Amino acid sequence: MSNLQLSMAVGDYDRVRPLFDGEVQIDGVDPVFLRLSPEEIFFRAFRHADFDICELSLSSFAVKTARNDCPYVGIPVFPSRAFRHTSIYVRKDRGIDAPAALKGKRVGVPEYQLTANVWARALLEDEYGVRPADIEWVRAGIEQPGRPEKIKLDLPGDVMLSDAPEGRTLSGMLAAGEIDALIGPRIPSCFGPENKVGWLFDDPRAAALDYYRRTRIFPIMHVVGIRRDLVDNHPWLPATVAKAFDAAKRVCADRLSDTSATKVMLPFIEEQIHEVKELMGEDYWSYGLGPNRHVLETFLRHHHSQGLSPRQVAPEELFHPSTLETAVI
Repeated sequence: MSNLQLSMAVGDYDRVRPLFDGEVQIDGVDPVFLRLSPEEIFFRAFRHADFDICELSLSSFAVKTARNDCPYVGIPVFPSRAFRHTSIYVRKDRGIDAPAALKGKRVGVPEYQLTANVWARALLEDEYGVRPADIEWVRAGIEQPGRPEKIKLDLPGDVMLSDAPEGRTLSGMLAAGEIDALIGPRIPSCFGPENKVGWLFDDPRAAALDYYRRTRIFPIMHVVGIRRDLVDNHPWLPATVAKAFDAAKRVCADRLSDTSATKVMLPFIEEQIHEVKELMGEDYWSYGLGPNRHVLETFLRHHHSQGLSPRQVAPEELFHPSTLETAVI
């Protein structure tokens, strides 16, 4: 019996690269890799289910799961995680010297339902009392005009969301002072003192460290999904694919910790690894539902309260049952 030949679309991350180069195999699968940007993967996955296995936006996946019409079955593998204190950019000449000062301001978003934006709004609400209804939201592409939501949304009536004028970008509008702030996963090209644009948090790393110490939340951005029809025909796939991603991550962690010669082009990496392990433990980039239940519960609670999912999804609903436990020898 020959292996399944399956397409796999995922970003070119160090924690996935052992799969790309064949150092880690997926039992019973011959993958055809497509190393694409998250924006392209998500658009093609949720519009056309183009890929057999792929990285998925946690927010879009939660929307579709809540509606019971998701073409993908999830596995608890999280190729992208990030603290979103660096995702809030403000005009430094508007008196926005604290998160509460965003109330009443015009804030751009590339898509309202982006995972990074859900986490940023959760942070603003839980930590600083700034609700989504306190802000006037403006939607456009960060660097290219006309970016639509991947998924149709039905937002609460008190959320003010409008599209930017035709042909305009958020980076251009922020530089021109037509919006007061921008929230998104990519640094806008207008970022810098020449445009009077900077981070909301003057020291976002210190703010994120404080946040983690108090909440133990390392925000999850993306999950991995397998096309539902494939899982129906091959129920062994979810656990097998999850095992391979986990093995690739462990290879990556071991390689990163090899201090004979640093593996990434970043000074002080050894010191940073030591600091991260002291703060977050040995498995600082954990997969699986167990160690991430509180992270997912927080996200899904805000996702529903922000009007993105019509009901509050339980973490277990996101993942195939076979991936919620593993064999023990």
